[in-house]
Amino acid sequence: MEQNQNARLMRLATYAAVATAITLILMKSIAVYITGSVAMLGTLFDSLLDGAASLINLIAVRHALTPADDAHRFGHGKAEALAGLGQSIFIFASAGYIIFEAISRFINPVPVEHSLAGIVVTVVAIFITLALVAFQRHVVARTRSLAIEADSIHYRGDLFMNLAVVAALILSGYFGIHWADAAFGLCIALLIGYSATQIVLTAYHQLMDRELSETERERIKAIALSHPDAINIHDLRTRASGVRTFIQFHLELDSAISLLSAHRISDDVEARILEAFPDAEVIIHQDPAGLEELTRLQRV
Repeated sequence: MEQNQNARLMRLATYAAVATAITLILMKSIAVYITGSVAMLGTLFDSLLDGAASLINLIAVRHALTPADDAHRFGHGKAEALAGLGQSIFIFASAGYIIFEAISRFINPVPVEHSLAGIVVTVVAIFITLALVAFQRHVVARTRSLAIEADSIHYRGDLFMNLAVVAALILSGYFGIHWADAAFGLCIALLIGYSATQIVLTAYHQLMDRELSETERERIKAIALSHPDAINIHDLRTRASGVRTFIQFHLELDSAISLLSAHRISDDVEARILEAFPDAEVIIHQDPAGLEELTRLQRV
């Protein structure tokens, strides 16, 4: 039930992102035509790429939510990480283009016209983006989706960009500080590039099956050892793939108990871990307590 709800939330988040991007593109296109602002052009170009990235995201999330099959026994979750890498290419491209335009405006400053129209459009864009980011944060908190998180990074960056655009329009249009438009455009480009770097690192770690954080690993150990019959655990291995988490470890139990009892204890431990990590797949191997140390001594 919870997995179905999470899947529904993720799909809704992708639809909302695409709809938001289309709305912002239309609004900002009109504003760029009216004002001629390079800062506004920068945020329009970013919205165009956000739209393309969100569309890729929509497709990737649908694929990532496809159930495991005979050819993909661990599911399709890494499609989210691939989508994150794809989005980063779009973001780096937009940053490069904005830097080029900003440098051109430093060399040949151009006054911004009709600043008020650009300010109104930008303020409306801020409120629309705030609503989307709030919804995305809710979805990420529920699902831990990398693809939705990547999209949210875009739009959180857009909030700062839009505030910078308002400042640029005011300084250039009302105070005659024409270089401010190019300066804010350059700052926007650097912010976009930083966001892209964060997405690349997160996607890389997931594709390379990086372990969960030490805090989460310690939490798993504590949950397993909270069972009264659990003596110790070893060989804990974890990784994430999209919204799925994979956890496996050896559970050390009293060597005198029956196989049936060991199986029951493992089921209880697995249930406790799933309460904390509901989207996880847990594999537990039962070992007689002390066997690991005996094996090590034999190797020595």
